[in-house]
Amino acid sequence: MKRFHIQYNSPVILTFALASLIALILGTVTGGASTKLLFSVYRAPLTDPLAYVRLIGHVLGHSGYAHYIGNMLMLLVVGPPLEEKYGSRDLLVAIAATALVAGLVQMIFFPGSALLGASGIVFMLIVLSSLAGMREGGIPLTLILVVVLYLGQEAINALTLDDNVSQLTHIIGGLCGAVIGFALESGRRKT
Repeated sequence: MKRFHIQYNSPVILTFALASLIALILGTVTGGASTKLLFSVYRAPLTDPLAYVRLIGHVLGHSGYAHYIGNMLMLLVVGPPLEEKYGSRDLLVAIAATALVAGLVQMIFFPGSALLGASGIVFMLIVLSSLAGMREGGIPLTLILVVVLYLGQEAINALTLDDNVSQLTHIIGGLCGAVIGFALESGRRKT
């Protein structure tokens, strides 16, 4: 009889979720100081070494438990199949690249505000998953529907809502997902 055991089946996604939880706990314990110092990105002098940490680390920070859970549930649903398909290394690079692009956009174009949270990563994963069934020479209908419905709604929200949600980060995440997805798929076809 086989013994059942818990598998750490998706190391990048599970580690990301755990690191985000640790960042949330640290933020709670420090009254938000660690979140501002390490886990949110904003314009800062390039002489500040932590500015470079925040360029990517902002995706681990969350404003509270509800923000964390909202992002992690989607991450844990969509991420593991993508990690299985593309591999841990490629998914980690995709996450870091998306975080960096969103962080740079925030620093350059929005100097008076801060950005934190994994929603850009979630949107990248959603769009990347819509490309999973791509065949050579074709554009999946799922990609078109995700872009029109999901990212289209974010574009509308960006123009019509006045809230603390960065719809631009969602759109950037989605665009990164499309670019990364096409790059990964074309790389797979060449090998």
